[in-house]
Amino acid sequence: MQQFLDFFARNWWLIFPLAGVLGGAGRRWSQANERRHQRRMEMYKLRHPQAVAQANPAPTPEAVTAAEVAALMASHDATNKLWLDYELDVGKLIDFPMMTDVREPLTVAFLRAKRTADAMRPATPTDITGKGRLDDYRNAVTSYEVAFEVAEREARRIKDSAFTEPERERLKTARKLVNLAENDAASAPERQAAYKRARRELDGLLVLPDITVAALEEKVAGMIERPQQGN
Repeated sequence: MQQFLDFFARNWWLIFPLAGVLGGAGRRWSQANERRHQRRMEMYKLRHPQAVAQANPAPTPEAVTAAEVAALMASHDATNKLWLDYELDVGKLIDFPMMTDVREPLTVAFLRAKRTADAMRPATPTDITGKGRLDDYRNAVTSYEVAFEVAEREARRIKDSAFTEPERERLKTARKLVNLAENDAASAPERQAAYKRARRELDGLLVLPDITVAALEEKVAGMIERPQQGN
């Protein structure tokens, strides 16, 4: 033993390379052990998926109540109704023609926002259960509300000022003819003639939505078919 100690005392510098060799071997052993541990864990996960799921449950999304979704759908409905008031009243569209003018960026913006909100609308309040989807729908409805309000405000501000003087005269004439077509006191022939003339006056000036034309035709037809008072 004394001879062994005397050897290292004379050759102490051998300690450093020997430590390096031992240290490298230790690191390699540690890395191999870690790899074995990882393989074992992977095998365990494959063989026991339920236990892994229970130990690491998926995060639960924030609860969404049907009442929240229903309130948002009500706001959506309210804006749809504001637009429907225009679609079902050709007189309002004549008074504020920008609301159907797809050449106007503000009109295009609100129509696009409406399509987005309508596409994201759930069939029932219980169809939305995740916070993320609710936030997306809320953002779509808010964008629709704002875009419609901005477009309507501008339409009421400019009215028919974007038209030439002859075009404005045609709009005024069409407005009077629509009033006559919807007048209970007018005769059936008068209403029919007024409706046809109104459509001619608006041709090339306003592109009326199909629902607007259908609503006007139904209203005029209903008045024509209604029995005259005193008959």
